Amino acid sequence: MRVVLATANPDKARELVAILTAADVEVALRPEGLAEVDETGATLEENAELKAAAVAAVTGLAAVGDDTGLFVDALDGAPGVYSARYAGAHATYADNVAKLLDALASVAPPRRARFETAAVLVTPDGRRVVTVGTMHGEITTAPRGDNGFGYDPVFVPDGTAGRTLAELGDEEKHAISHRGRAFRAIADALHRGAG
Repeated sequence: MRVVLATANPDKARELVAILTAADVEVALRPEGLAEVDETGATLEENAELKAAAVAAVTGLAAVGDDTGLFVDALDGAPGVYSARYAGAHATYADNVAKLLDALASVAPPRRARFETAAVLVTPDGRRVVTVGTMHGEITTAPRGDNGFGYDPVFVPDGTAGRTLAELGDEEKHAISHRGRAFRAIADALHRGAG
């Protein structure tokens, strides 16, 4: 049971390797030199499938793509599918967090939000498996913690006693995260013979 990760994000790849390896799935990283896939989909699922299909076509192996969005209630669901490029095409994690906090400056806590990850497994013969993982929580007023990446320092998941994702250890984060939920479901599909 082996899959190739379609993500070009090294931070995300590190998390996915940990999650899938813990679920007894052998993981190969995206081939070096493979051009990035334009995320032109209107939904997380469409973007995840674009990435997975491109990598499966090049490698001839089962590939899994994913896309994650942060949906903030007070912003009518923004940044949503544009979360990775919320502050622009070449935005850093800090740029995106700063823009988010600025957009929420006049919104009093609790500032409810959810993370959602769509994961799509595409096999060489064209079969696909789609899973979705969701995690609910709140946006803080300032970043806290040094672990994780992206919006982790400003997202407090429900049930963590006020700690942000960036204040959780890796195993604790993976156990409750949107990404952990989506990819454990992919692992379950692989164990059932989807790959």
